[in-house]
Amino acid sequence: MVTWNSTRYTSQEVFDLEQRRIFGRQWMCVAHSSEVPEAGSFIRVDLGGENLLVVRNRDGRIRALVNLCRHRGAQLCLDDQGSFRRSIRCLYHGWTYDLDGRLVGVPWADAMPPGTKDRHLHTASATEWLGYIWINLDPAAAPLDDQVDPLIRARFGNDFNPIPHYGTEDLRIAHSISYDVQANWKILWENFDECYHCPTMHAELCAAVPQFRGGYGTVTGPQGLGAQLADGATGFSSSGQAIAPKLPGVPAADGHTFYGILLWPNASLVFVPDHVFWMRLEPLGPSRTRVVGDWLFHPDAVREPGFDPADAVKVIDATNREDFEACERVQLGTHSPHFDDAQIHSPYEYRIAEFRRWVDSALSEDGAPYTPAQQTEQTGNSATDARTRNRGESRDGSAT
Repeated sequence: MVTWNSTRYTSQEVFDLEQRRIFGRQWMCVAHSSEVPEAGSFIRVDLGGENLLVVRNRDGRIRALVNLCRHRGAQLCLDDQGSFRRSIRCLYHGWTYDLDGRLVGVPWADAMPPGTKDRHLHTASATEWLGYIWINLDPAAAPLDDQVDPLIRARFGNDFNPIPHYGTEDLRIAHSISYDVQANWKILWENFDECYHCPTMHAELCAAVPQFRGGYGTVTGPQGLGAQLADGATGFSSSGQAIAPKLPGVPAADGHTFYGILLWPNASLVFVPDHVFWMRLEPLGPSRTRVVGDWLFHPDAVREPGFDPADAVKVIDATNREDFEACERVQLGTHSPHFDDAQIHSPYEYRIAEFRRWVDSALSEDGAPYTPAQQTEQTGNSATDARTRNRGESRDGSAT
C-alpha cells in the first residue's frame, strides 16, 4: 500500500506542481476531433497553466499555439471556439500569424528591432488518435504512442489489443455530458481503479455486467480479458438491449463483451459491441474536476430515423453520478485531521497503489522520489461548497 496524506488532495502547492510536471509534460486528451472540423477552426483550452489555441491548419493538421502575442503578451483570442479563416490577428497592434503560428505581418516592420520577423507563436505538440485531439505542452515531446502503448500492453498483454476493432476514429458523438465534480482528480482515478465498491453502489451497472458484483472490473481483472454482458442481453444499456448494430470491425467473439481501459492521466475508455464510451478528466483545482463523457456510435446508426442513445446513456450516466457523489464524500473527508489514518486497501484495490506510484514517479525530479511537504493547514473548498455541484449538463446545455 502506498500511503498519501490529505495534502495530496487539498494543497494548491501540490496541484500547481502537478500542473507543471504531469499536465504540462504528459499527452492530454483535450477534445473530439469534430470540434475542430476544418481549416481555420479552433477551440481554446487551458492545459498545465497555459492557454492554448487548438487550430486545424491548411493541410488539415492540428496545431497547438500558445495564446500569447509575441509583441506585448496580449492574449490573441478570448472566444472558446470559432474560425480564424486565413490568419490570427492580434487586435492590440495588428501583429498577424498564420494557422501554424508563423508571424506573417507586422505594422511598420522596418522600424522594429532585428529578429522581429522570427517572433513566431510558441507551440505545443499536437496529434490525433482514435478521433480525439491530444496535446503535450513540450514542443519536442516523444510520440503519444510512447505514453499509451505501455498502458495498453499492461491492460491487454503483448499479443492482444481489441481497441482497433471498434474503429473509434470513425464514430460520431451521439450524446455528451459534462460533469462538474467537487473532488480532486486523483480521487476520481482511485475510484476508477477499483471495483470493490461496485456491488455496494452500482446496482444498474452490475445488472448489465454481472462480473462486477465480484469486486473486480475489467481493469482490475485478469490481463487482456473483458467481461461478459448479462445473459440474454443484446447490448450494454439500461434495458440490456442493443441500441445499434454491432460495430463493423468487432469480431463475433466479442459480440457480448465489455472492455475497459484507463489511460492516465486523463482518459478512460469503454468498448462494447455497438458503441464506445469515452471519458476525459480536466483538473480545475485541488478540489474540482470537470469530467466530459462522450457516447460514440457508428454514423450510419446515428442517421437512422428514430435513433436514440438514451438507454445506453442511462447506465453509465447513473454509474458516473454514483461515483462522483462518493468521490465528493472522500474530498469532504480530507478536511478531517483523522483522514490520514482512515485509509486501508483491500486486495481488490491494488491498482490504487500502481496509480500512486505512477503519480509519484511523474512528480519526481532528477530521479529523486517525490515527498510532499507537510502542511499545518489544509486547503480546499469548504464543506458547503463541496456539497454543491453541477449535476451534469448535456452538450446543448440542458440538464440531463
